[in-house]
Amino acid sequence: MSLLLAAALALAIDTDGMLLINGQRTFMVGLYDFAAGPSARREAKDAGFNLVHTPATLEGVRQAGKDGFYAWTGVGALDGKNEAAIRKTVEALRGEAALILWETEDEPTFVWKKPREIRTSAERIIATRKLVQSLDPKRLLYLNQSPTNLVSTLQKYNAGTDVTATDVYPVIPRGIRNQYALWPDGQQGDFNNETISQVGQYTDKMRQVAGPAKPVFMVLQGFAWESIQKEPDPKMMLYPTVEQARFMAYQAIVHGANGVLYWGLHLGPANNPAWQAARAVAAELKGIAAELAARPVARRLTLEYFDTGHSLDRGIAYTMRPTKDGGALLIAVNEDKNPVEVSFGNLGFASCGMAAREAFAPFQAKVYRCKR
Repeated sequence: MSLLLAAALALAIDTDGMLLINGQRTFMVGLYDFAAGPSARREAKDAGFNLVHTPATLEGVRQAGKDGFYAWTGVGALDGKNEAAIRKTVEALRGEAALILWETEDEPTFVWKKPREIRTSAERIIATRKLVQSLDPKRLLYLNQSPTNLVSTLQKYNAGTDVTATDVYPVIPRGIRNQYALWPDGQQGDFNNETISQVGQYTDKMRQVAGPAKPVFMVLQGFAWESIQKEPDPKMMLYPTVEQARFMAYQAIVHGANGVLYWGLHLGPANNPAWQAARAVAAELKGIAAELAARPVARRLTLEYFDTGHSLDRGIAYTMRPTKDGGALLIAVNEDKNPVEVSFGNLGFASCGMAAREAFAPFQAKVYRCKR
C-alpha cells in the first residue's frame, strides 16, 4: 500500500510502549539504509520491513511512502546556529503522511576514546524536541542512545524523546584492527558478556532507561565490522549469520523491545550475508506481526532443565503472545553459549507442538504455536 496519498496518521503510544498507528498496535521492523543493489527497496518491502530512514527531503520521505514504508528522518540538535534550518525542515515535511518519527542526534553521549565527555547535552536534545513538537505536535521523537553509558546518564535525555533506542553489534572477529566505536578489547559493548546474548542485556538496560511506558527499539547489526575499514581485510569480514540475526531479533523481542531496526546494510556488496539474514528475519516477523504487537500473556512457565554436560548460565528466556484463535505464540531463546535441554510446564494450552524434552542449540530461537 502506498502511504503517499494516505490520510494524515494518528500516532500515539500504548501503556506498554507499543506504537499506535491510527489506533492499531504496531511492531516496527526498520532500516537505517537500504542494502546495495537495484532491487533492494523491493526486497525490503517484500521481506516485511515497515519503517525506513530517509534524507530530510520531500523526495526522500515521499519515495518511502510511495514504496509503502513509514519513514523517519533526522533534524539534528539545536546548537545556537541552526534553529532556522530545523524549522525549515520540519515545516517542509510535517504534511507528509508517511513520516512518523523525527530523530534528533545519534548517540549524543558517545565520544570515542573519551568516554567521560558528552558530545551533546540533554538540555540541547530536550530543547530540540520542544521546538520540533511546537511545529509538529502530531509526530513522535526518536533518539538512539549509546549502549555504554550509565542508565542515570541516559535517563537525563528521556524528556527529549518519545522512542528510546540503542545499537548493539556483537558479531566481531577476534583480532580485529583498532577502529572507530570499538574498545581496546575489540568489543563494541562493555558488559562482561561478550556473546551475542548481550543484545538481551542491552534491551533490559534500555527498558530501565526508558521506563515501562516508552517504546524501546533495538538497532541490530547489518554489516561486518571490517567493512568500515578503508582497506578491508577479506579474512576479517565476519557478517551475522541467519541464525545469529534470528536469535538477536527474537531475544530483543523476548526482553521487551517494541521494534527492531538494522544499521550498516549500505556498507556491504549487493546481497551480502547480512542483507540475506536481515531479510530472512524480517520475513519471519512479518508472518507474526499481529502477535508481536499484542500484549504479552501474563503466565509464568515452569522450566525443567536436563543435564547436557554443561553449567546453566542464563538458560531459556521466553515471551507468550495471544493469537486471534484463542491460542498463543511462544517465543523461546536459549541465552547460553552451550546446548540446553528443557521441558516447558504450566503452558495453559493443550498443545504447543513441542517435544516433552526440547533441545536448543547455543543461541537458538524457537517459535511455537499453542492451541487450546
